[in-house]
Amino acid sequence: MSSSKNGTPTSTDTKVIRVKAVAVTASRLKVDFDDGRRHLLPLSWYPRLAHGTVKERNTWQLIAKGYGVHWPLLDEDLSAEGLLAGAPSGESTSSFENWLSSRPKAGKVN
Repeated sequence: MSSSKNGTPTSTDTKVIRVKAVAVTASRLKVDFDDGRRHLLPLSWYPRLAHGTVKERNTWQLIAKGYGVHWPLLDEDLSAEGLLAGAPSGESTSSFENWLSSRPKAGKVN
């Protein structure tokens, strides 16, 4: 697969697999791809999703027609390529801890 410098697939690609839909359960991230495949991935691999509320997990949108998925309430982006490969989050521990510490505490109203 050829890609531009930023990793976005280019028009010379013959078949790019895209995300069609996602669902997050208490323990899994379910990803449906446009070629009919479905991957079930451990939620523990995606700490921001694992720490999200049901509303935060269910508020998602496709990026660039399925090249990725964005969860705006969790500031999480996952690529179709990484999800298809079954790759866990690449976020560093310190980045995740900073994000987690900035979240409102349970029961606290903004």
